[in-house]
Amino acid sequence: MPESRPTAFVLPALRGGLIATLVALAAPVHAEEPASDARWVSDSLSTYVRSGPTDGHRIVGTLKSGQPLTLLGTQGNYSQVRGQNGDVVWILSNDLQAVPGQNERLPQLDAQVADLTGQLKTIDDSWKSRVQGMQETLDSRKKLIDELEARNKALNEQLDESQSTLRDTQARLGDENKQVMMRYMVYGGSIAGAGLLAGLILPALTRGRRKNDRWF
Repeated sequence: MPESRPTAFVLPALRGGLIATLVALAAPVHAEEPASDARWVSDSLSTYVRSGPTDGHRIVGTLKSGQPLTLLGTQGNYSQVRGQNGDVVWILSNDLQAVPGQNERLPQLDAQVADLTGQLKTIDDSWKSRVQGMQETLDSRKKLIDELEARNKALNEQLDESQSTLRDTQARLGDENKQVMMRYMVYGGSIAGAGLLAGLILPALTRGRRKNDRWF
């Protein structure tokens, strides 16, 4: 399935931040300047050094691009520096820079890139794991909702069926009650009719017997 929106927005932002960090590390910003007396030979040259602070002093050697130096002082266009071997010489101030050379910065940049890449991967994996967990939770809840809806539908169908059965039963009981009432009425009418006939016949029979008794 496609990744959720939080992952889609965070990862480009992190990559953009990584690129911005690398650019900032590669640029010779003043915030990263070392101690004020530390200097490096410019990356773009291999320069001659002299025994004094003027072009008239003799050349006593060369310094390689990116070589670290210690600034001792300045005079005119020249700076007095001390190399790692302890030699003190003069070099044109324009041939010095206040940040390490590229060759010295590259290992540090590579390490920082590797660290940032690892952090980015960790964040990426964490987001993927969280998104997967949320998706599994959503799938589980959707399944539960589907089951509840199916159960509710089945219960509604059972309720409709029960109500239909109840209506049929009530209708049948109503018909049976009517039939019972009709029977009671017929029985009652029959009994009343028999009583009426008995009330008419018995007195007549009684009078006839009395007349017969008088003849004797």
